[in-house]
Amino acid sequence: MSATVSGDAHLASRLSLAVGRLHRRVRIATNDVPPLQLSTLVSIENHGPLRLGELAQREAVTAPTMSRVLMALGHRGLIVRTIDAEDARSVRVALSPEGVRVLAEVRSRRAALLDARLARLSPEQRATLAAALPVLETMVAEEC
Repeated sequence: MSATVSGDAHLASRLSLAVGRLHRRVRIATNDVPPLQLSTLVSIENHGPLRLGELAQREAVTAPTMSRVLMALGHRGLIVRTIDAEDARSVRVALSPEGVRVLAEVRSRRAALLDARLARLSPEQRATLAAALPVLETMVAEEC
């Protein structure tokens, strides 16, 4: 039993290191939008126009931090603010056309970088990676 636990810990450590390094390399190659700003844009894209508080909760940051993020995104023209139809005291934030374009560009550059890295793998390595994807996707799926 302890050999399995030790093996799992070793596997977890190697997986964490490999995924972390790959993520950093991809992020560094497309660093024109800081990580929290990019994550905020994706949250807005995935969940529709959101209030500041909803975004802060989704991104696990404080409201003042999210306010600064939205200010920076607004200065870049990546978001638009509209009055909340349910509460005129609130605003909802949506992607602007420029925000949609920037997200598409970041995704395209990241895909190109990963394509180049995949091209360095042998056909057997690519097949192994493809077979492992469902497991990785299960690991990152949000718990209900």
